[in-house]
Amino acid sequence: MLNYGHLRYFWAVAHEGGLNRAAARLNVSQSALSVQIAALEESLGQKLFERRGRTLVLTEAGRIALEHADSIFAAGDELVSTLRGRAPQSRSVLRVGAVTTLSRNFQLAFLQPVVRRGDVEVIVRAGNFRGLLAMLEGLELDVVLANAPPPREGGAVWLAHQIADQPVSLVGRPGLARPDADVRDLVASHPLVLPGPESSVRAGFEAWAARAGVTFDIAAEVDDMALLRLMTREGVGLGVAPPIVVRDELDAETLAELHRFPDLHETFYAVTLKRRYPNPLVAELIGPTPAAT
Repeated sequence: MLNYGHLRYFWAVAHEGGLNRAAARLNVSQSALSVQIAALEESLGQKLFERRGRTLVLTEAGRIALEHADSIFAAGDELVSTLRGRAPQSRSVLRVGAVTTLSRNFQLAFLQPVVRRGDVEVIVRAGNFRGLLAMLEGLELDVVLANAPPPREGGAVWLAHQIADQPVSLVGRPGLARPDADVRDLVASHPLVLPGPESSVRAGFEAWAARAGVTFDIAAEVDDMALLRLMTREGVGLGVAPPIVVRDELDAETLAELHRFPDLHETFYAVTLKRRYPNPLVAELIGPTPAAT
């Protein structure tokens, strides 16, 4: 078992640069400090310092130990601050999971309030929904961004925060169609780049096409919104997606919004786990907590 008292003595010596200052800071004798560090080195099976003249210098093992000790004692400080209801003094970390099919523009818009803050580090992990929910349940993530609510199965108590509801449009290269062109003619006469069959946008579009009596050809179906945007921009076909997915292209006029489907929307969720001590940064982004689902 690692003796954390010994580790703290090592940590102090490493940061103070020698036994004299560390002993004074800890209010112990230099000999006692040397004994504690020797005990730690023996338990680890590695020398942590080497003496060069009158100076103690970290070995390679010592540098690795110091990196871990920094993390351990920073986490301890944050633990005390959190349980006492105070904001941590060190840099806060927000761990976000994002479903791979989610628009990068939407992710950035959601994280905008914290990504430029000097006191916050944002870590984003992409993956499939079930894998990200497992990481959330294991407390490896603070929030998961998705375009569908979480499943009700399993024992975890998910909190599904609806954070946006985006319209869905037909987009393509400028000049491809007249402004007054009928959307049914556009869909019937041009190949389409569509989200994959599991997407709510795809299901909604197919329901619209069935009601409108329109048949269509699929040039490509892709789960990744970044690839859908690229294919549409390159003229592979007309894209069906929320305008936020192609916002940069619309602003640059490399793509145009040809039609906005009035009854077709994509809903975005921030999924969290019911926790006693949630990350306060999540509350800043999503607001009040909704009922558990």
